[in-house]
Amino acid sequence: MADANSDPVQSLDALVVGLGFGGIYSLHKLRNELGLDAVAIDKAGGVGGTWYWNRYPGALSDSESFVYQYSFDRDLYAQTPWKTKFVTQPEILEYLDGVVDRYDLRPHTRLETAMTRAAFDDTTGRWTVETDRGVTYSVRFLVTGLGLLSATNVPDIAGIDTFAGRLAHTGAWPEDLDLTGKRVAVIGNGSTGGQVIPAIAPVVKHLTSFMRTPQYSVPAGNREHTPQELQELVDNFEANWNQVRESSLAMGFVESTAETFAVSDEEREAVFEAAWNHGGGFRFMFETFGDIATDPEANEAAASFIRRKIAQIVKDPETARRLTPTDLYAKRPLCDSGLYETFNRDNVSIERIDENPIERIVPEGILTADGVLHELDVIILATGFDAVDGNYRRTEIRGRDDVLLADHWADGPTSYLGMATTGFPNMFMILGPNGPFTNLPPSIEVQVEWISDTIGRLAAQPGAWLEVRKDIEHDWTETCADIADATLFPKAASWIFGANIPGKRRTVMFYLGGLKEYRGILAAEAAQDFPGFALHAPAFVTA
Repeated sequence: MADANSDPVQSLDALVVGLGFGGIYSLHKLRNELGLDAVAIDKAGGVGGTWYWNRYPGALSDSESFVYQYSFDRDLYAQTPWKTKFVTQPEILEYLDGVVDRYDLRPHTRLETAMTRAAFDDTTGRWTVETDRGVTYSVRFLVTGLGLLSATNVPDIAGIDTFAGRLAHTGAWPEDLDLTGKRVAVIGNGSTGGQVIPAIAPVVKHLTSFMRTPQYSVPAGNREHTPQELQELVDNFEANWNQVRESSLAMGFVESTAETFAVSDEEREAVFEAAWNHGGGFRFMFETFGDIATDPEANEAAASFIRRKIAQIVKDPETARRLTPTDLYAKRPLCDSGLYETFNRDNVSIERIDENPIERIVPEGILTADGVLHELDVIILATGFDAVDGNYRRTEIRGRDDVLLADHWADGPTSYLGMATTGFPNMFMILGPNGPFTNLPPSIEVQVEWISDTIGRLAAQPGAWLEVRKDIEHDWTETCADIADATLFPKAASWIFGANIPGKRRTVMFYLGGLKEYRGILAAEAAQDFPGFALHAPAFVTA
């Protein structure tokens, strides 16, 4: 879609890059509430961000539907009665598309338009943003919602370009891919792999899961809400969302403070069993006991419960062994819709590539180190993303003194509050590095509201810009690292620390202090006139 304005250089107050949850809400805040001249661009052919691209079978939120949506408009919430505990990708995409029309944002969106370069001019205090559509924007404020999980990770496997069948990444799913009766491989078994495997197993001829590291996963327990439950969610809107904002994870339940070994063995087993039957990965880790993520013995108690469940579910002992993790239960909590049961099917098998590596991909399929050729029609890469900073590094973004953002982050991505980084004034990131590790829509709302309020205050000062102080950015990074180190999460090889990308430096990527504490920090920063920032103005601007 070409820009409606043919002028190759367009001057705006603000440009929003990305049209997922964050970009859509930002455009609404900037245009409809602040009255700024703002436009949003996205490389996709439609709105939705992550949910536009991740159309793979089984794609499902793993935050419960009643908190996986916007809360800024009570009427919108009341008119969105998602009927299941977790919500499917098509429903989320339809919802976000409807939000764009509800707030009359579509005329101010430019789809199929990618940012190719952005540069800040110290003399004018403006950003110049170039696109692949030949249109350049000159803007005071640059708001980037490039996506926490959107820069696809394609593994470097020998011969991958020689495969004669279909090769598909779950993060860029082709709409015309029909898996019926096909011989299919799924490489990867994180959250996405755990969703796609049970979804496609009933229709493929044979499915082989190529798994490097087994994962701890619990049932999602997805089900339809009763009409009474749906009405209660609407009636309890304020109380529910207040609880979300005052919690750590923003998942819609009260996190436990009970200690794992403060109860008897029988009571502990009953708590785990009830959580297993209710469903939800975050509930299992954080609603059962309060020390699973911090105490190794408590963590092992939860992990051993899941291992016992795998042994009970999976009938073949060798398959069960291959599916059973032995490391810490300290990655992003997963849930699934019958993952372990799927491996009881005659048409599903598993290869542990840490034990029997992929030698190479050939035109006919995948050749493993034992000399076996796995003949395939389709290879699905459920290999995740270069998370958090991936899209920022893949784009030329230059700040003050022509510094490239990728160079600024040479030792790992840094920010203050997950929204701003030193040397890049008036650039505000949504879900940037070291933002809160929570259910995302509530964190997105908190960040977008803080960003738009800040832009509103700056807009009243012609030419002014805010830039994070270097020492403050350093201190925030240290704070995030210290909080993370008080948990078990850094001890596990996880994408939340960049461990899934070969050669990527493992570093802290999230603020694990919780949404309540994070909101308090944001409120104090704004109330005290931004002590973490320096306020600048171009030389030509008079007081």
